[in-house]
This record gives sequence, structure tokens and C-alpha cells, in this order.
Amino acid sequence: MTTHAEYTSDLLRLLSTRGYVHQMTDAAGLDALAAKQVVPGYIGFDPTAPSLHVGSLVQIMLLRRLQQAGHKPIVLMGGGTGKIGDPSFKEESRKLLTNDLIAENVASIRRIFERFLTFGDGPTDAVMLDNAEWLDALEYIPFLREVGRHFSVNRMLSFDSVKLRLDREQSLSFLEFNYMILQAYDFMELSRRAGCRLQMGGSDQWGNIVNGIELARRMDGTEVYGVTTPLITTADGGKMGKTMAGAVWLHEDQLPHFDYWQFWRNTDDRDVGRFLRLFTDLPLDEIARLEALEGAGINEAKKVLATEATALCRGRAAAEEAAETARRTFEEGAAGDSLPTLAVSGEITIVDALIGLGFCASKGEARRLIAGGGARVDGEKIADEGHVLTVANGQLRLSAGKKHHGLLVTAA
Repeated sequence: MTTHAEYTSDLLRLLSTRGYVHQMTDAAGLDALAAKQVVPGYIGFDPTAPSLHVGSLVQIMLLRRLQQAGHKPIVLMGGGTGKIGDPSFKEESRKLLTNDLIAENVASIRRIFERFLTFGDGPTDAVMLDNAEWLDALEYIPFLREVGRHFSVNRMLSFDSVKLRLDREQSLSFLEFNYMILQAYDFMELSRRAGCRLQMGGSDQWGNIVNGIELARRMDGTEVYGVTTPLITTADGGKMGKTMAGAVWLHEDQLPHFDYWQFWRNTDDRDVGRFLRLFTDLPLDEIARLEALEGAGINEAKKVLATEATALCRGRAAAEEAAETARRTFEEGAAGDSLPTLAVSGEITIVDALIGLGFCASKGEARRLIAGGGARVDGEKIADEGHVLTVANGQLRLSAGKKHHGLLVTAA
């Protein structure tokens, strides 16, 4: 394994020192290429919702690092593959989306990338492409003859993403089975259209990336490369971005700025340094100083992480407003302006308020929270699940545990 110091390219030094590299198909070849020319590299994103969530953030940051190192990011939207759905490590088939909904999602998701990347016509400016442009035009018989013959079904069945479904005796449709062929074709098509020499992705994409590299070599004689990132789990073994309240969305219309900031503030002490390297632009020496803090000091490091990560995704003003709201809420006991709010006409039960603010997904969950002493109104514990809150000419601060806070306000 090549060490950080032995890489000659800024790209691989940057990716390795900040913790993005899990596997590379040909580290020496990619290092030499990146040292002598601009390398266009891509990551694919299927537009299955109007927003991506934190689970996609390491890939977005990977494209940002590519651009920071002087190379060209290609954001590939899966307008074509999104009509099928990636079966990788999924327990069931995805719902099929309409063309109109896919187009709406692509337009919505683009706004996220514009915050992390610089788009334009320059040699290192990012571009966004849509694989529907070439996949929708494919003719089935010619595709089978020209492309399909390069794939071994035996090998495809051996990939972990497929084996998992089959071992569990869960249905894997022929539609989904085609996904890895189409992703491989994407890589070759991008190498032809945009000179793309690198595909990046999560560790679950390794088999798909290798397929694309082999297809480009067999059909075009082109040398292309692959890099995967490690699966980002939290120190307690959980999946990054999975919370009791649901997905941590990157769009503010699906998750308020304060909740996004608070997600990062709640990072486990053991994850602070790693997340600062992955999800912020802070220099490594400053990160080393922050992750060495102990006791109350580590909480200051978490606030820095929360503010810097939020600034990248939501803008500096939103990040600082969320930080100030947190300071007022937790340190002064006041209610900040950017807490999630629920407008109430007159009265509401504590159970309905917890659900309405998104703190609990069901009445049963709300009752368990109350029974466990986790529900507070203006700092006072509420033990009665039938308790009725009256919001008249003002507001109440409702807390679910130590981490979730919101406001009940009088409906206009």
C-alpha cells in the first residue's frame, strides 16, 4: 500500500490524508496521470427524491476534493438508471419513478451541488450530465450484441450486492440485474464524451466500477481508474446519517438549518476528528488541535464541526444563525428563531405536538418518550401523556430528550 508521502499527485495526497480512500484499482497509474494532467472524474447519483441526504455527502465532498486538487468533477445524474434503481445492498426493489418526477428531482438536486462545486466551461469547472441522454436511446438488440457479450453472468452473480439479495431469497428482478451493465456503460460513454478517466463511489460500488473499467478497456482500449470510499459508520457502529427522526436531508426545505447543525453537534466524541477531515475544509493542523481537546473542550470542537459542515451545505449565514440559536437555547435557556416550529390553534396534546414537530413518528413512540421522562415544555418534564398544551399569544419550547427542541407558536 502506497503511503501518503509517496504519492506524487496533489489529488491522491489530499484524498488519502483526509480519509477518503478505501480501494483503488491502480493507485500508481492514477497517481501518475493526476500528476501530469487534469483528470475528469465522476460519481453517479440517482434522483430518487428531491434532495440527497447526509449519506451522499462523502461522495459530494469527494467531488469537491477532486476540484480543489485541480481536476474536473462530473456529476452524473441517473435520469436513465433512476428508472431502474440500483439493487446494491437493497432488501427490496425501489418504486419506479415517472419521467416528470425524475426531471423535477434532478433540477432540485442540482441546487445542492452548486453549493459544493464551481460549475462552468473551464477545464476544472464542474459539469452535470444525465445518463438518460444516452441510455434512453439504446436499442436492445444492438446493445446486447455490442456490450452485453462482455459480461459474465457467473461473475455478476458473485458480486456482494447481488449475492446478498439471493442469499436472503429476496427477489432480484431482471430489470435491476441490468443496472450494473448500464453503470459500466456509463463509465465508457463518459470516457468517450468527456474524456472521463476516473469513477469514484462508495465501497458498495466496487464491483460496478471494476465492470466499467474492464468494459472501457475491452471495447475502446482506454485505461480508466476507480476509487472507492470507506463505508462511513459512526463510532457506535451505526450507519452515518440514520437518526430516530429519519433521514438528514441536505435541502433546507426538507430539514431546517438548526436541525442540520444539531445533527453535526451531536457527533460522538470519537468521530469528531474524522468528520472534520471528511466534511469540512479546515486545515489538517487545525483539525489535529481540535480532535486533541478533551472534556468540555471536545464540545467546542463539535460546535466548530457543526458550523463548518453547515456552512458548506447551507451557507455561512445559516450556519452562524443556527450556532447562535443553539447557544441561546442551551446556554441561556432562550428560544432561538431558527428552531423547528409548529403553529397551533389554541390547544394541542403533548403527544400530537411531539409528532407534529417530527420528534416522534407515532403516538406509541411519543408515549414511550413521555413515559421515559424525555418530554419537556419550557424545561419542565411532562409525565402525563394526556397533558394538553395551551399556546395563547406566545410560544412554548418543547424538547424531546436532550437533542431535539422546537417551538409551538400561535397559529395566525
